[in-house]
Amino acid sequence: MPQRVVSEPITIRTARVSEIDALANAMDRSRNYIVNQAIEQYLEANAWQMERITAGIEAARAGKAMPADDVFAGIAAKHGWLR
Repeated sequence: MPQRVVSEPITIRTARVSEIDALANAMDRSRNYIVNQAIEQYLEANAWQMERITAGIEAARAGKAMPADDVFAGIAAKHGWLR
C-alpha cells in the first residue's frame, strides 16, 4: 500500500528561503524536496544521537562505563600523544 502523504504548513525564516531556493536551483530540485530532505536528515541524525545517549546512560547506570582518565589515556596512546 502506498505511503499516505500528509501536508503540514510550516514557517521558514525569510533569510533561509533564499538559501533554500538557491540550493534547489543549483540541484534542479524543488524547494519542497530540499526542505523534506533537510528534515529527514535532521531527524535521522538526532534519532541516532538520542539512541547513543540513551545507551550510554544505561551502560553508566549498569556500571559499564570507563573512567574519563582511562578513556583519554587510551586515545593519547593510540595517537602517540604524551599525557
